[in-house]
Amino acid sequence: MDFIFNMLPLFKIMFVFICMLIGIRFKLGVGLSVLVGGLVLALITGMKMDLLLETTTSAIIDSETIYLVLIVALIMFLSGLLECTGQASRIMESLTGYLRSPRLRLVFFPALIGLLPMPGGAIFSAPMIREAAEGLDVSDSNKVVINYWFRHLWELAWPLYPGMILGAALSGMSVFKFISYTFPGPIVVFLLGYFFFLRSSVLPLKKGVHDNIEVKSGNALRAVKESLPLLVAIAGSLVFEGLFSFISPNIPFEAAIITALFLAVLCAAFANTGSIAIIRSLLVQKRFISMVFMIFCVFIFKDVLGSCGLITELSRLAGGETALIAAAVLVPFVVGFIAGITMAFVGAAMPLVVGLVHSMGLTPQLPAWAMLCMFSGFAGIMASPLHICFLLTCEYFNVDLYSAWKRILIPSLVLLCLGVAYFFVLV
Repeated sequence: MDFIFNMLPLFKIMFVFICMLIGIRFKLGVGLSVLVGGLVLALITGMKMDLLLETTTSAIIDSETIYLVLIVALIMFLSGLLECTGQASRIMESLTGYLRSPRLRLVFFPALIGLLPMPGGAIFSAPMIREAAEGLDVSDSNKVVINYWFRHLWELAWPLYPGMILGAALSGMSVFKFISYTFPGPIVVFLLGYFFFLRSSVLPLKKGVHDNIEVKSGNALRAVKESLPLLVAIAGSLVFEGLFSFISPNIPFEAAIITALFLAVLCAAFANTGSIAIIRSLLVQKRFISMVFMIFCVFIFKDVLGSCGLITELSRLAGGETALIAAAVLVPFVVGFIAGITMAFVGAAMPLVVGLVHSMGLTPQLPAWAMLCMFSGFAGIMASPLHICFLLTCEYFNVDLYSAWKRILIPSLVLLCLGVAYFFVLV
């Protein structure tokens, strides 16, 4: 009986996450599911209504929340402008002449589209994979796994992904410090993709077949011109962060990203006619509103979790190790697997991981636990058969979902194991 009583905090948090997963499974939406989880958490921990209202209000008006909303909004404006005006396609066309290797051509387009954090972006690169594979002996099944896997090459280390920005914000790091820990992610993803999908024994391209394929010469000036918004967004973030920190250490690091993204949006807007109308339409899109709502819900959940006292209870459980391992491995993997969305597992698991790490006096180990959470969750979303990019790619190439999913599952589980190994390196 004492054992059951001692395990009660773990049962409570498991119940909260089950409620979230049920909401996600029945398409309640990630934001609303997280918000419901926060309300359930408040109820089962006996949190008073006045404290709940105060915590919710504080989370909504917190500067960290507002900054993140602005960053995500600007990212969506930038990716929306590049997509709707056709500039993303022009970027790819301008770079095609530099791609002589047939394997490189197959990987390049999904990887390039992966630089734009567009939901379902794999459907954007699928036609390019088909064109790049023209004249090559590549099955539709191979096109599916290559397009899907390499579309997500950068997701663990690219500063324009909202999931990365949210993970950095929740763990109290700047985006670039966070990336200094996640940077092995793309390397590992590329190597796994090469081993499982590209090596000659798996993808035996005909010898010399690329000699018959005409590749236009590259135009460096055009490539730079078309890629300018992306260059401004990335390089500008680095430059402005250094400049602002030199001017005053009190300027938040988010200000550098917001400034760079704003300038990048202006670059894209001035380069394309009709940009104002596109931005207006993006503002009222369901996707945009859902993303902003999700951010508010995640920060409400984070603050409720911190105020209800459950983290303190969990940290006492078996020395806290059981709860912390579950929070950093099991929870993000399961949420990622069911939702197929990075923001979902980061928003659900990272507040719990950070809270437990601090309450157990393991703050110096926070980067290691945060990386374990990120790699576990990312492995979950890559293994998810519900991932929208996976579903869209299978539909586009008319490939059986189960047969393609079996090929994705093993490298995803290997990615999880390598994430655990990386944790032991950091800790």
